[in-house]
Amino acid sequence: MKAVHPEQIIDNSRFRSFHFSIIFWCFFIILMDGYDVVIYGSVVPSLIEEWNISSVTAGAIGSYTAAGTAVGAVLFGLLADKLGRKNVILLCTVLFSLFTALSAFAAGPTMFTVFRVIAGLGLGGVMPNVIALSTEYAPKKIRAAMVSFIFCGYSIGAIAAALFSKSILPALGWQPIFWIAGLPLLLIPFIAKSLPESASFLLAKGKEEKLRELLQRIDPETTLDDRTTFEKPEPARKGLPLVKLFEKKRAISTIMFWISCFSCFVLIYAMNTWLPKLMIEAGYSLSSSLVFVAMMNVGAIVGTIIFGRLADKWGFKKVMVPLYIIGAVALASIGLTQNIILAYLLIGMIGAASVGVQNISNAFVSQYYPPSMRSTGVGAAMAFGRVGGIFAPTFVGILLTMNMSSQVNFTVIAMAAVLGGVAILFVQEKHAHYNREGESYDGDDKTKEVV
Repeated sequence: MKAVHPEQIIDNSRFRSFHFSIIFWCFFIILMDGYDVVIYGSVVPSLIEEWNISSVTAGAIGSYTAAGTAVGAVLFGLLADKLGRKNVILLCTVLFSLFTALSAFAAGPTMFTVFRVIAGLGLGGVMPNVIALSTEYAPKKIRAAMVSFIFCGYSIGAIAAALFSKSILPALGWQPIFWIAGLPLLLIPFIAKSLPESASFLLAKGKEEKLRELLQRIDPETTLDDRTTFEKPEPARKGLPLVKLFEKKRAISTIMFWISCFSCFVLIYAMNTWLPKLMIEAGYSLSSSLVFVAMMNVGAIVGTIIFGRLADKWGFKKVMVPLYIIGAVALASIGLTQNIILAYLLIGMIGAASVGVQNISNAFVSQYYPPSMRSTGVGAAMAFGRVGGIFAPTFVGILLTMNMSSQVNFTVIAMAAVLGGVAILFVQEKHAHYNREGESYDGDDKTKEVV
């Protein structure tokens, strides 16, 4: 009997309840990830007042948290290829939920920072593994759209953080906003039961019976029995997994992905941490400034859904480069207007060009690399991106101490969008996994066959 490759069955499958379950739970996890990241920016003005800390100190707390996410992205990205993506997703979800909730009990900035850094490990680790797992099980025709839609959950969580903060802060203070982050702890048993383990991981570990059951759920029309054999990927070669990202002519694209991700995270963390404060500096109230956070993430959702689908049709570069440029123009323009409707529109564009672009980029990176290094590739790109997340909060905090106009502040931040657009322009799609025609389906560590 001819050997079957699991990836081929998954690629050609139709959308079923199995896929819906993955979308639902991955969407929820990313929603809580987005909520946990954005609540800090929502309460920064309150923490500055309550703890009598400077804007530089408040920015440093955000940077320390981002440092935790960078470590988590690398650590758990590598561990997932050894322990399984499902197990790592569960562990990371427990980490960020528990320690974000515990942050509400911190009596001062030091303990608060410790809890936030530990939560950051989970926040950084969960995202690349959710990307890798959802990418692996998405039908090929809707892969970019499905992964991008899941990451709309980040923006929904961000909107919830802004709206809860707007309604809860004046009456109850900032602590209850952090308690809400513990909700996933109650749902861990359901997540564990519903999420599948990675097909490539099951195959590598010799768990073929479980793999048969999964593939039968994905495509009931496929006949798989005890006689069915599977094409197994070649054994992993010795050496550092990160080195493989630079092999097979992938070096330039890998570096460009890292730069693009860095740029995106500069935009995301600058906005998530400081947008309320920046808008207050521009003359708006705290309540109005929190609405701007919500509007930015509405733009991110709309941008992800519309442009994520277009990326499937037109290609990633043709969508991402113009979005970056639009974001740069919108950021440079936001300080020029006092018209609140126009300001909302510009903030929405910024959301599409930051969080929205990153959501699309997640799908791009995850498809660029073959399955055997997908978690490592996504984790490494996001880890380098988190360096931007470390840099941005402190940098903008220092920028605010210089007493420059809001237009200048926004224009300086806009330079990150220009850098990101240039980086994506130099990604070499001809060396992507999905373009390596003539190779085995695995696409890795094999040479092309000339027919």
